[in-house]
Amino acid sequence: MIAEGFGPGANGPLVVVAQTDVTTDLTHTPGVAQVHPAGPDTLLVFPTTGPQDAATSDLVHRLRDTLPSGTLVGGATAAAVDYASAVSDRLPLFIVVVVGLSALLLMVVFRSVLVPLKAAVLNLLSIGASLGVMTLVFSPSGPIEAFVPVMIFAIVFGLSMDYEVFLLSRMHEEWKRIGDAHHAVREGMATTGGVITAAAAIMIVVFGAFLLSTDRMLQQFGLGLAVAVLLDAA
Repeated sequence: MIAEGFGPGANGPLVVVAQTDVTTDLTHTPGVAQVHPAGPDTLLVFPTTGPQDAATSDLVHRLRDTLPSGTLVGGATAAAVDYASAVSDRLPLFIVVVVGLSALLLMVVFRSVLVPLKAAVLNLLSIGASLGVMTLVFSPSGPIEAFVPVMIFAIVFGLSMDYEVFLLSRMHEEWKRIGDAHHAVREGMATTGGVITAAAAIMIVVFGAFLLSTDRMLQQFGLGLAVAVLLDAA
């Protein structure tokens, strides 16, 4: 209702603190709808676009680059932009650490290089597919929350590795008992397949229930996690 009555930017004003008068500069900046004083050296800048619009993020960066030195651009909307940028910058390191440590643990447990590599690649594929589905469903109506892919990656990778260890451990036990690799694979699949499928089904139902929520963030979590677990178990 606020967006309809006063414009989409009314829901996420930027707070500009300047030592000099920058009202004229702000008023003539593309993407700025209104500028109002909010206190000594403080201005409220209302964008023409909503808080989660990519154009608003561009406006925040543009103001920081063009306004006089010492001018600060903050507020809840700018903080969200900064948070998304920080998450994006650190995401590659986060992925490397999680995948690397998981692969290292699997190498220690199973004394193999190919097993951890195969597990990491397949888990990354399932997580990538789930993020793709989530983007396909939710991106037309708005952005994906910055921390959602990070949380989905951490949770699903842990679950995937858990299933992997459970399955391979049973195969390894059978191989040590008999020494027949083909029999060990068949026995491991037959013994643990049903348990893993049932555990995955429970998680899919739990995560899928998030889709019934009216909260967009929970819906994103539910769809991403459910699809990732489904693909991994399959």
